[in-house]
Amino acid sequence: MDSNSITNSYKKIPSHLKETGVPLDFKSALTTVPDSFEWAEHDPVDTIGSVPVINLCDPNAKPLIGDACEKWGVFQAMGHGVPMNLLNQIELQTHRLFSLPTHLKLSTLRSPDGIIGYGLPRISCFFPKLMWTESFSIMGSPIDHATQLWPHQPNHQTHFWYLIHIIPYICL
Repeated sequence: MDSNSITNSYKKIPSHLKETGVPLDFKSALTTVPDSFEWAEHDPVDTIGSVPVINLCDPNAKPLIGDACEKWGVFQAMGHGVPMNLLNQIELQTHRLFSLPTHLKLSTLRSPDGIIGYGLPRISCFFPKLMWTESFSIMGSPIDHATQLWPHQPNHQTHFWYLIHIIPYICL
């Protein structure tokens, strides 16, 4: 088994942190889906067409967003004013973050009552089964997390910190 797997890294953390919900280890030698991740089959969702694309500059954007969220649970936003090169940089940093070795991501594991850090999405507690995803929540300055995630790469720390700090100002 990969020594960098979530399973192995998870065994090394204190037991009280295990209650936070660590994402499924897709690199482990699982041959069956754990019960905690196996969702019952449901009737297919009746959706016709594709995910709604909503221009945020449209005067009717608010009701269109509400409708899309009720019917689809998602929508694609356009007209948001965020420059394409910033979106590309954010995508690069997101890929860089989730591609990190498991033990580094677990170094920022969200505490059981916390709202920031690595782990399952916070909405997971509202569902009977765990989600097939991992998340990283940031609030305030991400410099502590960046330092833990890239301990020997100050340029990655700085770039990550800069993007997280500039987004709120670009998106006003």
